[in-house]
Amino acid sequence: MQERKRPRFPPQLLDLLATGQMGEYSLSPWGSNYTFFTTVSDGIQDGCKVVYKPRQGEAPLWDFPPGTLYLREYAAYLLSEALGWCFVPPTVVRDGSYGVGTVQLYMESVHGATYIDTLDKYQDEFMRLCAFDVIANNADRKAGHCLLGMDGFIWAIDHGICFNSEPKLRTVIWEFAGEEVPKAIQKDLAGFLKTFKRPGGFGEQLAALPLSGEEVEAFRRRVEALVERPVFPYPGQRRAVPWPPV
Repeated sequence: MQERKRPRFPPQLLDLLATGQMGEYSLSPWGSNYTFFTTVSDGIQDGCKVVYKPRQGEAPLWDFPPGTLYLREYAAYLLSEALGWCFVPPTVVRDGSYGVGTVQLYMESVHGATYIDTLDKYQDEFMRLCAFDVIANNADRKAGHCLLGMDGFIWAIDHGICFNSEPKLRTVIWEFAGEEVPKAIQKDLAGFLKTFKRPGGFGEQLAALPLSGEEVEAFRRRVEALVERPVFPYPGQRRAVPWPPV
């Protein structure tokens, strides 16, 4: 599996996202939840573009506790960082004009380049993303949630319906079904699992958000299962592709 060194953002960026002054809001015309484009600035330099998803703008879902989608967005960022894969843009939880929610760095991307267009060239990155979605139990991996950044890397967004305790994997990434998980990914998962229950580890981070004890335990079991049997799963009997798929 070919390794590519991804960009690492300075800690000051997270500080800016968490404490910077937010600019004017522009409501996104897409999606079932309220999503705003804005900027954050330190008042001295030009602001950086961000995506703000407030809790009060979340549409209720029958199978996810109300008011938790923004926390799942943040948990996906923490997971991406804990694995060292770093394909979820920097994300923080903070207050904005519409209340508490996530603020995520907006990634400039190649217009129209989604999973479908980039699979052949970026298979290594998509194998990692596929494993990520399996353990995060992502119920909404659309093609358009995989962006080809202007930096030449794949970035993954929109993780509001992850980490449910019930099996809910819905994704467009089924090309690797039945294939062995690459050794590099197996190594990352095994190392991650060893630190899961340590003080300050990802288990504590999930519980502190808070996700339910059942959701935290189900997540741990999914990681264990993929480590013990490192094969990408096949689609199940239930609907396995999100709608719309793009």
